[in-house]
Amino acid sequence: MAVALIVAAGSGERLGAGQPKAFVELGGRDLYRWSVSALQTTAGIERIAIAMPQDVEGGKVPSGFAVTALPEIIGVPGGATRSESVRHALEAVGPGDPVVVHDAARPLVTSDLVERVIAALEGEPAADAAIAAAPVTDTVKRVDGAGAVTETLERSELWAVQTPQVFRRAALERALDVPAAELARATDDAWLIERAGGRVIVVRASEENLKVTIPFDLRVAELLLAMRGGPHG
Repeated sequence: MAVALIVAAGSGERLGAGQPKAFVELGGRDLYRWSVSALQTTAGIERIAIAMPQDVEGGKVPSGFAVTALPEIIGVPGGATRSESVRHALEAVGPGDPVVVHDAARPLVTSDLVERVIAALEGEPAADAAIAAAPVTDTVKRVDGAGAVTETLERSELWAVQTPQVFRRAALERALDVPAAELARATDDAWLIERAGGRVIVVRASEENLKVTIPFDLRVAELLLAMRGGPHG
């Protein structure tokens, strides 16, 4: 059976909410609870661990913090970096393979997308990870420190990486077993797999699987949720 990790330890400074992003309200509930809802309804997921902000209402979140009343869901203190938070959650979640990693900042994830990414990994025995991603539609240029274009990249080969990302547990454990400085460089966990020589495949995701980073993103997410007319499916 699979296990899932939700990364919800970010400060949310760019969102300007004055509190951790996980607790910003979206559609009448805390942001992170949308991801919990989607993963709870995903077939094959046995347990969920949530890496929470270390400081909640002035106190450090202890291991086993009761995020919901459901016993399959636990909270753990997040780390200083994103990948440290993943490592903390993986250590706490208990046995299970594969491992789904999802950012709470992507609240519009659906159980269908999670299941498709899991199925892609299961269907590719040589792969160490499968990740949600979307083809880049804009022309992308490389720019130097002076603001001058140095190269135009081939758009057909570029994908914007998202979560969920699904890993074979042994591969993820090996990838995370590196010094803190290396973990700090990782903007997504698939990069840690890649740098270790692992094989990562992509699964096309909807443009609706957006990341909430700035206030504009939150407004867009509110509109998309209103169009859906209810919780995740």
